Amino acid sequence: MSINNRNEAVPEGYMKDRKGRLVPVAQVSDYDREMDAFVRARVAEAKVKSQAMADFKRQSFGDCYAWIELAAEKFGRKPGGLKGNVTFSSFDGSQQIKIAVQDKLTFGAELQVAKDMIDDCLKAWSQGADEKLLTLITDAFDVDKEGKLNTGRIISLRQLDITDELWQQAMEALNKALVVSVTSTYINFKEQDDNGKMVNIPLDIAGV
Repeated sequence: MSINNRNEAVPEGYMKDRKGRLVPVAQVSDYDREMDAFVRARVAEAKVKSQAMADFKRQSFGDCYAWIELAAEKFGRKPGGLKGNVTFSSFDGSQQIKIAVQDKLTFGAELQVAKDMIDDCLKAWSQGADEKLLTLITDAFDVDKEGKLNTGRIISLRQLDITDELWQQAMEALNKALVVSVTSTYINFKEQDDNGKMVNIPLDIAGV
């Protein structure tokens, strides 16, 4: 028996086609057989590389956290959880390892309350207000092609210097609406190029 599809055994002398039918190997052209062998060999190699990358990522994170613990012990402190970004540098500064922590933000039910308040503000300001400012505020709640809100645009509203009392209440509701849904941790390896600029060593390590 040979394995021709993920978890399904295929009888010797047969190949499975796209519709799941068993086809005698003798009826499959040399071209298709060679293409099948080529693709399967490369995919198998890719899976090995992916696993090696996952192992490298796990070991790299482990080593970095060990250095954080070592630094904490050096100053008589207990290591806590990683709350921000950390950079490890070579002695000459030409190579770096960076660990970055990013929070993915979503909004709770308070967002609708904040939007209603903002809409009331826009209605009250409709006469004599800065058109660019009104457009900026209105566009913040536009959705993309997938129907999703742009978190960054909405959060940026908090930076506007508006003293209106209702606006301030809306910003308070907006702050309460913010929820950290996922915290992701990334590791990047950097090296100075010929111009002395720190550049990433390209590794698609986030996906493994």
